[in-house]
Amino acid sequence: MPCTVSMTVNGKAVSREVEERTLLVTFLRDHLGMTGTHVGCDTSQCGACVVHVDGRSVKSCTILAAQADGAEITTIEGLAAADGTLHPMQAAFREHHGLQCGFCTPGMVMSAIDLVKDNPTPTEQDVREGLEGNICRCTGYHNIVKAVLAGAEAMNGGSVKAAAE
Repeated sequence: MPCTVSMTVNGKAVSREVEERTLLVTFLRDHLGMTGTHVGCDTSQCGACVVHVDGRSVKSCTILAAQADGAEITTIEGLAAADGTLHPMQAAFREHHGLQCGFCTPGMVMSAIDLVKDNPTPTEQDVREGLEGNICRCTGYHNIVKAVLAGAEAMNGGSVKAAAE
């Protein structure tokens, strides 16, 4: 049975009629064309679909679009500034090569930002534990951890390059 869902996605109000069983990830990708949020496993194991719902990381394959009705959603597409300036965490992933194929990267970045909001000065162990719900099948996580640590410093007033030194 169709229902209408309305929410704010990356600062823009959206409203669509969808089937009640439509997952948030499907709503974002198929109904709004926001393909930066990836579907990696369909079982909530990989974390490629992480978005922020009302400021908190959520695996968008675990929530129905109807459950997000009225929510504020931020996807990877909504992080960069209007002029194209990357969010500090995105810049850190680029600077520290915290990716290989890039498939997991949107979910990693979104999870990392939430991690740093809760813990502004994480240790390497904090980052490794904080990203346990995100799987990368290409890397050994070393550069991802470096990127998150650099991104944390940049989010707290340092620079991405300074964090590498």
